[in-house]
Amino acid sequence: MAHFSSAVHGSLVVISCSLVGNFTSASCVELVHSCMASKLTIGFLGTGKMATALAKGIVRAGLVAPKQIFGSDPVPAARVAFSRETGARIVTGNSKVLELASVLILATKPDQTATVLQEIRDSFTPRHLLISIAAGVPIAKLEAGLPALARVIRVMPNTPALVGESATGFAPGKSATKSDADLAQRLFSAVGVAFPLKESLLDAVTGLSGSGPAYVYLFIEGLSDGGVAAGLPRDVATKLAAQTVLGSAKMVLETGMHPGALKDMVTSPGGTTIEGLHELEKGKLRGTVISAVRAATDKSRKLGQG
Repeated sequence: MAHFSSAVHGSLVVISCSLVGNFTSASCVELVHSCMASKLTIGFLGTGKMATALAKGIVRAGLVAPKQIFGSDPVPAARVAFSRETGARIVTGNSKVLELASVLILATKPDQTATVLQEIRDSFTPRHLLISIAAGVPIAKLEAGLPALARVIRVMPNTPALVGESATGFAPGKSATKSDADLAQRLFSAVGVAFPLKESLLDAVTGLSGSGPAYVYLFIEGLSDGGVAAGLPRDVATKLAAQTVLGSAKMVLETGMHPGALKDMVTSPGGTTIEGLHELEKGKLRGTVISAVRAATDKSRKLGQG
């Protein structure tokens, strides 16, 4: 039998659980986590821009204090920047992160994940939860690189997390608990919006919101180019284009109206907007965007199988 003790509101709670290998049952871990919530510590395995943005959002949301966040990265400059921008503690080596933190955020490039998992495998214990933001790396590969019954959550955020406006999808692994999923929801909601999904849909998230910012930037650039062609200064055209996209997105999110209905509100009979829309339809904008999302989704799926 395994015994876990934690002081809660001044009283001692003792939880007894049977072991499966070196890991406890999911229900037992659920109880342990509820006792340890006030002791949350977060460790970043990789401290690049996305990790920094997430850490800043978590602190800003009041989920943890900077002293409860730790990070490691093989690039000294990345470690220094992470600490400077977040107030978190940096350590040398991923194993040290596991000593100090219970929630581990794998924020490496996809081709580095196997090496990192091998490095931390022997130090990974039942108290640890691994949250991976490594693009395209499936839960099965993450779980295979860790001890049996390791708790894993796969997450697909996007780069607007850098400004606190991420669109994120996440999927829990087979041993992750409801508390684990709730924690992931809170962490990633600190930098935008987050939706729990089946893992089979995360490739679609990659194709839509993961790659989507690039599509939107291209559209903003096209709007700006059109403004310049019509005589506007470049700086004014770009700001007008970006603000138009921002305002339109807020209209969709805040009114709850269908984008088509909002489009019709702008489109007067015989007016300027319908002429522009006609050109976009002739250029197959809608179909091209749909094809782009599907192509990126298919590519994500193939990368995950590789």
